[in-house]
Amino acid sequence: MSILYLDKYMVVYHKAAGLLSEGEGKDCLPTVIREELEARGEKKLELFTLHRLDRETEGIVVYARSSAAAAKLSAQITESRWKKVYNAWLWGDLGQKLEAQGELCDLLYYDRKRSKSFVVDRERKGVRSAALKYGILKLSEDKKRTLVRVELLTGRTHQIRVQFGSRGYAICGDRRYGAPAESGKTLALAAVELSVFHPVTDEKMEFSIEPKNLDECENQFE
Repeated sequence: MSILYLDKYMVVYHKAAGLLSEGEGKDCLPTVIREELEARGEKKLELFTLHRLDRETEGIVVYARSSAAAAKLSAQITESRWKKVYNAWLWGDLGQKLEAQGELCDLLYYDRKRSKSFVVDRERKGVRSAALKYGILKLSEDKKRTLVRVELLTGRTHQIRVQFGSRGYAICGDRRYGAPAESGKTLALAAVELSVFHPVTDEKMEFSIEPKNLDECENQFE
């Protein structure tokens, strides 16, 4: 969609739903960014992937533009210095089962062959702990959907999708984790806020977006 921040060390981008966060090709965000940089007259087009959003997820993505910057930014992720906030429309009235705000903690196992995560009840090889904080923002007028704000405390594959889906509140449009067809055709999940620290100055940098896909989800039920 658009560059949110750019210097010779990093680029922050508003990714559209439908693009892969890594790889080469017209449906891959690094290719899109390189083309935009080249159009701006930039000569340095190398990008280093630091984190990923699912193809169907809209939101903020950060890439490093040098190996040194990549090392610094990756260390921040390891040290849990980044703050990632998502908004999502869930199918169902979440308030009927959970408090208005709280924390979800689970053990997750990611099955690579099935490209799907599962909540499990015991530790074993490949199982990792997952935690997030959530807050209910509003309930739709028809009481069929709940808009939530989610802050990730860990970064597991499909974490938000499986943690809510396993409790019977799948993200709208998310067939893989139990959402019905009537919930919509597109995944109603967006990475709306991100704070990082500049790899050279260590200055805190905060970014936010207004996601298009969540508006589309809301509008289709009006």
